[in-house]
Amino acid sequence: MARHAGRPVELVRVVDPDTTRERGFSLPDGVLTDDLSTVLDDPEIGTVVQLVGGLEPARSIMLKLLESGKNVISANKALLAEHGPELFDRARQFGRSIAFEASVAGGIPIIASIGECLAVNQIHTIHAILNGTSNFILTEMSGRGTDYSATVAEAQRCGYAEADPTMDVDGSDAAQKLAILAHLAFAARVNWREIPRTGIDTVDVADLRHAKELGYNVKLLAVAWLEADELELHVSPTLVRQGTPLAEVRGAFNAIRVVGEPVGRVFFQGLGAGCDATSSAVVSDLIDTIVGRTAITFNTLELWSERRKSSVKIRDPGKVPGRYYLRFTVDDRPGVLAEIAGVFGWHKISIASVIQHEPEEEDGGPVPLVIMTHRASAGAINEALQTIDSLAFVHGESIRMRVRD
Repeated sequence: MARHAGRPVELVRVVDPDTTRERGFSLPDGVLTDDLSTVLDDPEIGTVVQLVGGLEPARSIMLKLLESGKNVISANKALLAEHGPELFDRARQFGRSIAFEASVAGGIPIIASIGECLAVNQIHTIHAILNGTSNFILTEMSGRGTDYSATVAEAQRCGYAEADPTMDVDGSDAAQKLAILAHLAFAARVNWREIPRTGIDTVDVADLRHAKELGYNVKLLAVAWLEADELELHVSPTLVRQGTPLAEVRGAFNAIRVVGEPVGRVFFQGLGAGCDATSSAVVSDLIDTIVGRTAITFNTLELWSERRKSSVKIRDPGKVPGRYYLRFTVDDRPGVLAEIAGVFGWHKISIASVIQHEPEEEDGGPVPLVIMTHRASAGAINEALQTIDSLAFVHGESIRMRVRD
């Protein structure tokens, strides 16, 4: 660190309300404390790594650190997605910087890559696997054939999922990270809650089998797509063509595919969470902050500033085109497919392929009907499914997933 930073780096304080818990390592005497004021009131401490999760007290602590003249390094994507404008304005007010490489995709240097290394490029698309928990669950379900609940329990046992995995599996975590990337790449200021998102908690192992049969793997994709000054944003389970790099990302790994001009396609992959990946990004930010690179970039980019204007408009989600995988549970009788096809035809949705296997039971009970569409708007798909789901021979709600070739 001293070689890269150009000077010795000293750990002066570690602040934790609980000073008695087991950490798996020892600290020099006098370093560990539960008193934040020992940091705030020490003018010799110039940089603070803040690894507090959630929104509060993380927000209040960061504001106090900035006001006391400290540069801050954070891994808290929820805090930045929710309070980025306030925090970055306050940092600029006090002449401080905030570094946040670890907030998105763990050890993958995607923040620096988009904000600095690819700065000359007009970014056109970002397709990303940004949540390692969801990717682990989908990988295990697909490979082992286990159902969703059992796989979530396995992810918790392995330490990949929290006791309450809601933010991971419902797409919220990925949406927060996508909001940060969209601001970096397109200067778009969007509340992450406004990004359309569907989680993996609706995905059944049967859908993964059907996807394989069609030549796809299912991934929770976060997408930002710029077209004609309109930015498409969404997070959803997506069928990704087998053999493509994103489709083959397995386990708790993250990956980001960026297409820019003039660079073309660039692909990043690595561990998206965990102490090793996070510490790699955090300590890299620490070195950049000590050297002074962070301050230069922070002031130049003017992130979450009213001065950083963008001509990009967020595209109406209903007008976003795409291909879709659809699964219905229907009565096994003549005319069902024809009637469903008629509804699609009325909404100008073209069918690409159909899968309907023989019923497993002799009594002719409900059977799955899988339909792949050609490109259609999300609004047309929604309207068609509302009609189809209300038909007497359709049981339960249909399942829909986007398709990425």
